[in-house]
Amino acid sequence: MNIQWYPGHMAKAKRNIRNDLKLVDMVIELLDARCPDSSRNPDIDSFAKDKARIVLLNKADLADSRSSRAFSEEFRSKGIYSMEMDARSKASFKKLDSLISLAARPVVERNAAKGIRTPVIRAMVLGIPNVGKSTFINSFIGKGAARTGNKPGVTRGNQWISLNDKVQLLDTPGITWPKFEREIVGMNLALIGSINDDILNTEELVFYLLKYLMRYYPETLEKRYGQSMQGFEEALPAFDEIARLRACLKKGGEIDYVRAARLILDDFRSGRLGRITLEHPRNEKESAG
Repeated sequence: MNIQWYPGHMAKAKRNIRNDLKLVDMVIELLDARCPDSSRNPDIDSFAKDKARIVLLNKADLADSRSSRAFSEEFRSKGIYSMEMDARSKASFKKLDSLISLAARPVVERNAAKGIRTPVIRAMVLGIPNVGKSTFINSFIGKGAARTGNKPGVTRGNQWISLNDKVQLLDTPGITWPKFEREIVGMNLALIGSINDDILNTEELVFYLLKYLMRYYPETLEKRYGQSMQGFEEALPAFDEIARLRACLKKGGEIDYVRAARLILDDFRSGRLGRITLEHPRNEKESAG
């Protein structure tokens, strides 16, 4: 299943973002901690290269913590400030506030050398659809200033939000890019809900997920569905077994793959399958294959 998704409004949103970059000092990029590589819009590196940068691995509560730490360290090694977080929790926002001040220091010092006072740091918040940008902003400022939703495309226009007397955030619509060069990118983005479900073959998507889980996280399936998957060498028999265990059956006992696929996909997206990362940091990729 070769998934591509780039609705027309995203091209316009991308143009607006490029134009608005001249208004900001910093770019805060949100990634999904379950697939940091796949959820990185490659366009951001090119049009934000001259800005102070922070990369946040959001939804870290749903991801494998060891992999998340490795990904954060990878970004820091490239000179990009990074941390893992759960945008629904207040626990990490104090650390983030300090990180913003640290990342903004070169901007403030550069402006001061030119005799320019920088009373407010303006930061653009970027990310693909459904990565949690609006939830991040709402949690950070403590009120519902940015609309939230669990479907891609909720934020359609840019919004300025005053975080405090020192920082202003520019919320932007989630955008993907015109073509995913690797098939796995489309699959991972579909799994985390960044692509419209209406264009997906859910059964095929879940079949791919099961193959991955059986290789890297077999214990999560056993814990959730109460049946060891160790005896299954292929994903289809495992799919059948989970469907039977969860009574996803049609009349006559035939397996209802549509219903079973939706159940398994929802279990993954909600975290009921446990903390799972869909790809590996570069220092683990060679061993992961």
